[in-house]
Amino acid sequence: MTSHDIRIFGDPVLTSRADEITAFDDSLKHLVEDMLDTMDAAGGVGLAANQIGVLRRVFVFDCTTEEDGMRGHIINPQWEPVGEETQLGPEGCLSIPEVLADTERYQTVRVTGYDYDGNPLTITASGLMARCIQHETDHLDGVLFLRRLTPERRKEAMAYIRQADWFNK
Repeated sequence: MTSHDIRIFGDPVLTSRADEITAFDDSLKHLVEDMLDTMDAAGGVGLAANQIGVLRRVFVFDCTTEEDGMRGHIINPQWEPVGEETQLGPEGCLSIPEVLADTERYQTVRVTGYDYDGNPLTITASGLMARCIQHETDHLDGVLFLRRLTPERRKEAMAYIRQADWFNK
């Protein structure tokens, strides 16, 4: 398969909403495999299609831990919180290198969607996997995690970004 370049903060594709997927074919399977390779090469735990310039509603993930975890993909994800409990923890993004900020997310979520063969799936997840589902679905909606930060944390992150070598190229 192929590893793609990851789009970086400032690229308009990152703030564009991805289109629903209606064709479950070999090109979709190939896209998912390329996205997994790209995520692995970059050392990430999740990657949305628009991060490689493709405006289609699919993300891949690898949230394996020593205790448990999952690796896979979700087409046309829709999530909802399970309960009101939230988690506050460090979050980063492959499209915003070197920026890590405490971000509040729901502790547990339920996501529905499809696999690349068009089979429906439902996952209930907590912790890192729940964070990943929320983060990657935000990407597909054109929302970067910076928008989920408190004003103070967003200001700090933006100050760092403005000084970063990768941003000033």
